[in-house]
Parts: sequence; structure tokens; C-alpha cells
Amino acid sequence: MHSSSLTGKKTAGSRTVEVRQPGGERAFLVGVEYSTRRRRSPGVPAGVQAARDQVTATLPPSAPEFSAEESLDELRSLAASAGAIVVGEFLQHRDRPDPATLIGSGKLEEIAGAAASVDADLILFDHDLTASQQRNIEREIKRRVIDRTQLILDIFAKHARTREGQLQVELAQLDYMLPRLAGRGIEMSQLGGGIGTRGPGETQIETDKRKIYRRIRQVKKQLEDVRRIRAQQRQRRESVPVATIALVGYTNAGKSTLFNKLTQANVLASPRMFATLDPTIRAVELPSRRMVLLSDTVGFIRNLPHTLVSAFRATLEEVQRAALVVQVSDASSPISVEQDAQVDRVLKELEADNKPRLRVMNKTDLLETRQREALRDDAETVHVSATKGTGIGTLLERIDQMLEEDRPVRMTLRVPQKEGKALALLAAKSRVFSRAYKEGLVEMEADVPASVARRVKQWKVE
Repeated sequence: MHSSSLTGKKTAGSRTVEVRQPGGERAFLVGVEYSTRRRRSPGVPAGVQAARDQVTATLPPSAPEFSAEESLDELRSLAASAGAIVVGEFLQHRDRPDPATLIGSGKLEEIAGAAASVDADLILFDHDLTASQQRNIEREIKRRVIDRTQLILDIFAKHARTREGQLQVELAQLDYMLPRLAGRGIEMSQLGGGIGTRGPGETQIETDKRKIYRRIRQVKKQLEDVRRIRAQQRQRRESVPVATIALVGYTNAGKSTLFNKLTQANVLASPRMFATLDPTIRAVELPSRRMVLLSDTVGFIRNLPHTLVSAFRATLEEVQRAALVVQVSDASSPISVEQDAQVDRVLKELEADNKPRLRVMNKTDLLETRQREALRDDAETVHVSATKGTGIGTLLERIDQMLEEDRPVRMTLRVPQKEGKALALLAAKSRVFSRAYKEGLVEMEADVPASVARRVKQWKVE
């Protein structure tokens, strides 16, 4: 038995923290670590698990995994994003999961006592639970029980702002609820209030299967409409030579802060996990004067629930269609390598792992001076601080070099001064290195995007 240690009152095999703060539900966290690897997670269909295993098999054997302690740290951050106050933690090591309660009846009694001693409102499991496991645990502990997937769904419901985001979250929640309708206890009696019970617009989810199936069909139809509109918008964008760049990365890697720095936008940037849920696209001018579109996407996370990957397919298509994927990592995180491996898994699932990719190590301002001075950019990696603005110029130059769309060509031109429209176009869209005025002509040397070069080729000097 192991327990990570924070200050607070300790019990055998668990940690309780005496916290009395106004607002927020009091959550007790439970983590489980198994000695066997490549196990099937309870509650995950065999087909989904097989797909996950297939993705894992394509990664190098040394692809790092989260430790139980690191996973519990992440659960703590997720709980904070959901608005909970963590009042205790429990971490158990087992050879295999208990089919009835995941952790065994003995440990369940111990958790029940620890949770009661700190007056916890709910128990958060860092694991997926089957419907029967959830009911058995609730029956023993006499408190609401939320598994990891339900917690993530709740955070998504909390942060969805657009109609599209709300529909996607609702579809994922309905898919999650269907196999869990029969015999629900404490949790279902408290729908409409508290973590794990939120929905779009704070509405109560109908528990009748027929109504839920009908609602799923309605949501899917509305999402198809959204998908069709998004496809039309994308088609219009692709009709002009403007490349799309997708920002991806682990949740809380600083994507939105970097997005704001590059585009001068005002997207919400928050240390809370999944602060960005609804996709945002803005134009960015590169050093070559080419315009590109930058897309800020939802953050990825370890074992991202399959229902969410499916529901957010319309949003994540921006990643699939991007000319370049910019993968943002938290350089200050001690587990950034593990987080990057999880991002690789999701990109593989989205069939976007073969896209040209540039890695951006963000938050270098949080490193010690000696570590910062030792950083070196290379052909595939750029180090930046989105908060301080350092490395942003290098990042834009590297993006410029990697993009093939509308690539600039070096041209020497002699343009008549009376061709004001052509000169204005060159000034706006090209990088001009020299300009001279001779006998009614403007002689210039410039890097000109291919789309502009075709329009001014008559004045090209061979």
C-alpha cells in the first residue's frame, strides 16, 4: 500500500486533508495501480480496447507511461477544473481489478471510513467503472461515485460555450449514460446538481432509453448539419491558397496563450484543464507575408474517453485537414515526455499522425536559468515562452519554412509605376528586399508567394 503525502490528517493507506472552504463539493480521490500491463479497462468495450491496443502497438516499446502518482496528480487537477475541493486521497496497488468493486470490499470499507471522516460529498475514481461497480461502490460508501470519464465529460459540459460544443458534449454524455440507466442509485437521485450531473444548459438527462435514443438521433442530425456547414466553410477556405495550421497538445500545455500571442486574439487562457473547448480559427501573417489560418483545438489527455473522440470528430477534423500540425508541450512539466506520448496516441486515432509536425516546447520562462540557457532549437523543435513572447519570431520563421502551400519564390521585377494595383499587391503580400525607381519603372527584388507571382509574371526580369 502506498500513499502520496501532503500535509493533513493521515489514515492507513489513504490521505485525508482537513479543508473547510466555502463553495465547491468536497471530493475524495481514489487511484488504483495494477502490476499487470496491457489490461482491459473496466467499462471499455472490447472493440474500443482493441483499437487502443492497436494504436499502442505502433508506438515504440519505450513509449513512457504515467505512474500512479502522476495519474493521481492529474485527477487532482481535473477535480479542481470541475470546481471540487479535494479533501482526501487513496492509492491502492493490486495485481488485478476486483470485478465487483474494482478495489475489493476491505479497501472499500477503509475508503468509506476515510471519506466519512472528512465529510466528503463524492468519491472520484481515477479509473473507468462499469455500471455494476459504480452501483456496488455507492451502496457501500453511501456517497456519489464518479469515474474518470464522467468527470471529464462534466468538465466539458461546464466549458462548452458554442451550440456545437454543447451538442458534442451532450452526445458524449448520452452515449455514456445509456449502459448505466438500470438501477442507478445515489447519483441519479441527484441529477441537476453537482459534479458529474451537469449537462448542456444544466438540464436533467431523461432516463428513459427510448427518449434517450430519440435525443441521440436528434443531436447526431444537428451535428451533421454543423459538420456540413464546417465542410462548406473549409471548402471556401481551401479555394484560396491559405494553409491551415492546427495547434494540438496536452491539456494545459499553453496552447491558448500561444494562440493569443500569434494572432493577437483574446481566447480564454486559463491554468484550469480543458479551459478551451470550442475551436477558434484566426489569421496569422508569416514573415514571408503569406497569410495562414491558425486553429486552436481542445486539449488532449491520457485515455481521452472514446465517446468524446467520436463526438468531437467534427471539431477534430481541423487537425486532419491541416497543412501543418504544431504540437505544443509544457517544457516545465516533469512528465512532458509522457504527455507527448499521449498526444501521439490521439493523433494516431485521428489518422493525423503522418501530417508534417513541428514541436513547440512552451513555458520555458518557468525553467531555471541554467536549463533555459542549455535549450537548443533544431529542425523539428522550437523553444518558446508564450507568456513572455520569447522565441515567437523563430517559431513563425520555422512555420514559414515548413509550409509548402503558396511557397514564395525570389523574383526580380520591373513594374511600371502606373500599375498601382500590382505594386500595392506586391507591397502587401511580398517580402521586398530592394526597391529603386528608374524611368517610370519600379525595380524590386522580393520573395513573392506563388499565387501573387502568377499575377505579376509579365514584369519578371529573367
